Amino acid sequence: MRNDDTDPVVARRTALAAVGAGLVAGCSTYGGSSGSSSAAPQQPAAPGGTELGATGDVPVGGGKVFADKQVVVTQPAAGTFAAFSAICTHQGCTVDAVADGTINCPCHGSKFKIADGSVAHGPASRALEKKNVTVANGKITLA
Repeated sequence: MRNDDTDPVVARRTALAAVGAGLVAGCSTYGGSSGSSSAAPQQPAAPGGTELGATGDVPVGGGKVFADKQVVVTQPAAGTFAAFSAICTHQGCTVDAVADGTINCPCHGSKFKIADGSVAHGPASRALEKKNVTVANGKITLA
């Protein structure tokens, strides 16, 4: 009769189960945790949302990337503002520039139209996620 503590099959199964449990525990905290972080503290939200900046910071026919808030705000026409996620839909890089009517990702060259966030040039195949902003008293606020 064989003792289960010395059975190599049982020992291997126990080791694999422990490794699997460790992987699951590690994955459950991927993308965020309640622990402390060295990231910069969040700025207090303005009434009704988070203030991003002044309307004068966003040029007509262009835009501005607020990388710390993961938002890009554009002004396709004078007085018309649009906002989108600054996270590229291709592989999750942060867009870094707005030029020549497009929001541009530095990683693989994807470009998105400033008016609606749709793809102007791949490899991205999906539009940037739309964000809600309000404009009042010369300030842009993320809702």
